[in-house]
Amino acid sequence: MSGSRSLRFSLIVLAIAFATAVCSGGYITPGSLQQTEQAMQDIMASATALAKLLSPTETPQPARPSPSPTVQTSPTPAESPSPAAPYIYTAQSGDTLAALAVRFGVSPEQIVSAQDIPTGLINAGQIFAIPNVLGETSPHERLLPDSEIVYSPSAIGFSVAGYAGPFAGYLMSDNVREYLPSGWHTGPAIVERVALEQSINPRLLLSILQYQSNWVLGEPLTGSDLEYPIGIKDPKERRLYHQLGWAADQLSVGYYGWREGTLTELIFRDGTRLRIAPDLNAGTVALQYLFSKLYDYEDWAEVIDPDTGFALPHGKAMFPDPWDRASLVEPLFPPEFDQPNLGLPFHENQTWYFTAGPHGAWDREGAMAALDFAPGSDLPGCTESTLWITAAGPGLVVRAGRGVLVIDMDGDGNEQTGWDILYLHVSNTDHLRVGDWVDRGDKLGNPSCEGGHATGTHLHIARKYNGEWISAAGPVAFNLSGWVSQDGGAPYLGSLVREGSVITACTCSNAGTRIARSSNDPY
Repeated sequence: MSGSRSLRFSLIVLAIAFATAVCSGGYITPGSLQQTEQAMQDIMASATALAKLLSPTETPQPARPSPSPTVQTSPTPAESPSPAAPYIYTAQSGDTLAALAVRFGVSPEQIVSAQDIPTGLINAGQIFAIPNVLGETSPHERLLPDSEIVYSPSAIGFSVAGYAGPFAGYLMSDNVREYLPSGWHTGPAIVERVALEQSINPRLLLSILQYQSNWVLGEPLTGSDLEYPIGIKDPKERRLYHQLGWAADQLSVGYYGWREGTLTELIFRDGTRLRIAPDLNAGTVALQYLFSKLYDYEDWAEVIDPDTGFALPHGKAMFPDPWDRASLVEPLFPPEFDQPNLGLPFHENQTWYFTAGPHGAWDREGAMAALDFAPGSDLPGCTESTLWITAAGPGLVVRAGRGVLVIDMDGDGNEQTGWDILYLHVSNTDHLRVGDWVDRGDKLGNPSCEGGHATGTHLHIARKYNGEWISAAGPVAFNLSGWVSQDGGAPYLGSLVREGSVITACTCSNAGTRIARSSNDPY
């Protein structure tokens, strides 16, 4: 690790020790879910039978990667080595059979369990025997729980200014002010805005900001930290809002790429490539991925070391006991998790167009959670529309800003709990205020280009549950009036399917993309 990184780590520990009297309860590793003795006997019997059928070409992975991992093909041995013992894997919230197969590098048929394996989300705690065919991987230690990454129920009531204020660090300085489309923002307001927009835990954003540049507990350590406090030195990503937004993007790519089974490898700044340990949680992968974009392999290995790296100041000094917080809110998905009834977000007997299939919930990358619909228009681009966007489901308005509405379907007033629906590019919402209740079909506003990035008038709609974006074509697919979203193999592609009818997304708004509600729709 460079001298700069060692100095920053020392300053973090010293600053917190001096400024606060909060004691650390020690690093707590996530406990394994307890299983019955009979269940363990059943699964071990399955594992033993499976091991006899497997002949992996790689040796079991070490606890830590070597200093210079590479992607290699093992030569065919003269004699087959003894099969590596299979992984005995305990399912985590959000797991699916398809994603597990990708992570472990096997076919779905090679994954066995004493219980029936669901076709959708797997309940946390189910035990699997999975062939061990991977070689060298990233470390297996879990750094932070999922609820510490996403803007989950564990962050309800957390105030960025309330936490950072007593330290009087650079984040609280009058020098940290930026003008964003909705007006001037202070440092804490910028952190909170990024947290809400991308549904990333504000505690995590503060920890990353502190670890990278000392902004929260003190002053920037170098001149470049003023413009690039996260460390990505791209002129397009200057200043706090863009730096935090970039970091949130990387966290989302890692987190949801692991959830959806599209990410299996890290590529570092020095070109080193490393397979991700298959038994990690999405939160740990998010951190491993972010730091792989900021560091060469050798420095990265120190940053993600659970005993000396990033997780130490976050979980012991700045925000003690993240696993204790997680125990109160996880698993984030309950058993037999499903979407409530939602209708198409416009009035009956109007022609709209399905212009984009699953794509990023906020930015282009990350969770493929959003769908786009556009009203009919004779003019291209950002033209005014008199058609109304309507509420897909009932709920409480919990966020209303320039082009943005968020409806909380459980009505508790917290965007971090239960189902929430994001409506983006919505104009003429002056009739709505935070705290208003809307029913399915109520008018929300008109489609526009307001809020975020848009090149044409449309509605962008996405779902999240307990702070986690829900993939539009995943195991709990978007279902609007019976039209079910399906993946198209790349962002913005895809289709809606209902009773044999298929509508394929296209920004061209041609006849094949037309969609309408009718009085015969189920909801």
